[in-house]
Amino acid sequence: MTPEQQRAVLTLALLAAFADGDKHDREREEIRRIAESLADESGAPDLAGLYQDVLLRRTGLEAAVANLDAPELRQLAFEMAVCVCNADGRESEAERRFLLDLKTRLGLEATRVERIEGDADTLAGLGDVPPSAPPGPVVAAQPDVPEAELERSILHYALLNGALELLPQSWASMAIIPLQIKMVHGIGKAHGYSLDAGHIREFLATAGVGLTSQYLEQFGRKLLGGLLGKAAGKTFGGVGSAATGMAFSFATTYALGQVARRYYAGGRVMHSALLRQSFRDLLGPAREMQARYLPQIRERARTLDMGQVMNLARGG
Repeated sequence: MTPEQQRAVLTLALLAAFADGDKHDREREEIRRIAESLADESGAPDLAGLYQDVLLRRTGLEAAVANLDAPELRQLAFEMAVCVCNADGRESEAERRFLLDLKTRLGLEATRVERIEGDADTLAGLGDVPPSAPPGPVVAAQPDVPEAELERSILHYALLNGALELLPQSWASMAIIPLQIKMVHGIGKAHGYSLDAGHIREFLATAGVGLTSQYLEQFGRKLLGGLLGKAAGKTFGGVGSAATGMAFSFATTYALGQVARRYYAGGRVMHSALLRQSFRDLLGPAREMQARYLPQIRERARTLDMGQVMNLARGG
């Protein structure tokens, strides 16, 4: 993929991120940070300006689509846009209109569009966890499962999400957020709290774990690192040298699990600033752990397929 084609796909992903016009300021700021960090790491400084071009409407669908002349690139771009629109839950009406316009401009086959949209809708629905217990008291609570079991569960989710980030398939990273929701749901349940998906998404966002921005970061790293490559039904690349420095979702998921343990064990009384600071403080040690666990993460990635991911996300 040429730099112009990479830029076009990233433009469509950012346009999808802002399609509903309802992004919180903290999410917009996180997306801006990611655009700048991707530019720094890839050596492509124009990516930093791409965020402003999209936000200020200095670029649009027509210009981006014009740079995608191959059917497989157009399919990839549409997959990315659908996944971005579904990253923070099911599509809004504005996002549906955006995707309808995009697929018309891309001229994709109806069967391909239906498959892409069906997979994304299924993955988005995996984060819809029902409340699992009556509301718990707002007091410090001992979990009804051993601490060692909670620790194993957090490590399980961290390893799995790190592995998902290494897969070349465009849909793989979209499963990370539903799995993080499942993890937090289980931690809350262990402490006697009834948590629906909306509460958990707000908890993630308050802690500093963006939903749309997290997916955009994973996608951008795959695209610019040469790992991403699903085209015309064939998967290119693999879990190889391009993935060695990745698996950042291990650290994010592990730190999120640990801060969730503190939050629910303490009776949900941690204020927003302390919650964000706690997450940031835990992220550093989690990144050190990530380096130690990278061989296990890569081995896990070699055994994953779409069916396994769906089953794991459904069952937790």
